[in-house]
Amino acid sequence: MIVAFSVTPLGVGEDVGEYVAEAVRVVRESGLPNRTDAMFTSIEGESWEEVMDVVRRAVAAVEERAPRVSLVLKADIRPGVTDGLTSKVETVERHLAG
Repeated sequence: MIVAFSVTPLGVGEDVGEYVAEAVRVVRESGLPNRTDAMFTSIEGESWEEVMDVVRRAVAAVEERAPRVSLVLKADIRPGVTDGLTSKVETVERHLAG
């Protein structure tokens, strides 16, 4: 499964990069395939429990420093698919090149 999520600290001002970095650090240290862009961090794992544990810990890392946290999450639950973070993008690129 792939989960794309965004954790936003609230009540800490406009500059939230250092708070978001804490969440991304948790994701990267998880060892699961992941990718971060300007809006979301995507993470891929074998099970709901595995991926959601990382999301929960990422939110907790921000929650430790912010009085309020917003979480936006989208999940692609597709058993048996691996390397979806890369293969989905490669498929689109292949169509663009064709």
